[in-house]
Amino acid sequence: MAEERATRQYRFRQVDVFTERPLAGNPLAVFLDPGDLSDQDMRAIALEMNLSETTFVFPSTRADCVARVRIFTPRREVPFAGHPTLGTAFVLASEGRLLGRSSPIALEEGIGPVEVWLEGDVPAPSFIWMRHRTPVWEDEVTDRAGIVEALGLSEADLIPGAPIQVGSTGSPFLFIPLRDRQTVDRAQLDVSAFTRLSEAPKAGIFAFAPEPDPSAGRVYSRMFAPHTSGVPEDPATGSASGPLGAYLVRHRMVRSHDDVRIVSEQGTKMGRQSFVHIRGTARDGELQDIRVGGQVVPVLEGTLRLPSA
Repeated sequence: MAEERATRQYRFRQVDVFTERPLAGNPLAVFLDPGDLSDQDMRAIALEMNLSETTFVFPSTRADCVARVRIFTPRREVPFAGHPTLGTAFVLASEGRLLGRSSPIALEEGIGPVEVWLEGDVPAPSFIWMRHRTPVWEDEVTDRAGIVEALGLSEADLIPGAPIQVGSTGSPFLFIPLRDRQTVDRAQLDVSAFTRLSEAPKAGIFAFAPEPDPSAGRVYSRMFAPHTSGVPEDPATGSASGPLGAYLVRHRMVRSHDDVRIVSEQGTKMGRQSFVHIRGTARDGELQDIRVGGQVVPVLEGTLRLPSA
């Protein structure tokens, strides 16, 4: 009988984020005690999990953070992401690692501390919010026809006068305002055509259509990033939703007031319906104190086994 090889074992939890029911929203795998995993191991594990992101939780290097969170897409490590922040906070809470701590807590990510608020009982939060930084905007993209043609659309599908523009609160996204949700659903990204454009940014492509009535506070969205993160389409993109809310306020696509509340529906076209909540305060036509939140549900847990080093 052949000798059984020694293995290293790593426990993980998987949750669905930005949904109230399993098998919807954006799935996330959280490795709680990655210990001696190398960068190469974590990249390989993220590819094996084949989710839009996988997180690895380490002790924080900062006294003001409860944990250090490293976030990997199937292709690369990213400094900041939304559904991994919320999902990891939920798993830490349900594992009892946040008992005795009051909100907000902070998670250490590649961009620094990210504040998180938990609503409800700490071991089983009913809703989780995260703070976004003030958005940074790049110049408007002038090749509007080229951008939409790479999505299989035409300039007539754009909202007239609304800029195509990259915005970021930690991760960059190209925001493309389309006239209605049916147009958003028709979008099909041609990666080769997009990357050939002279103004093609290295950013996720976020196509969206606001409700015609600004008082509705709702928007229908899709996000594509096969050219940057190996993610053909993302079911819910929390890191894009902060600047999305800021874009909607800045261009008067939602009503500006002291308590702005927006819901972005995403993932519906791909069968993973998600609802991303955005809050903030509008001052002088800009969204400030931006928070993005949603519900999280547990789905499965398991153990990954690797050969001993």
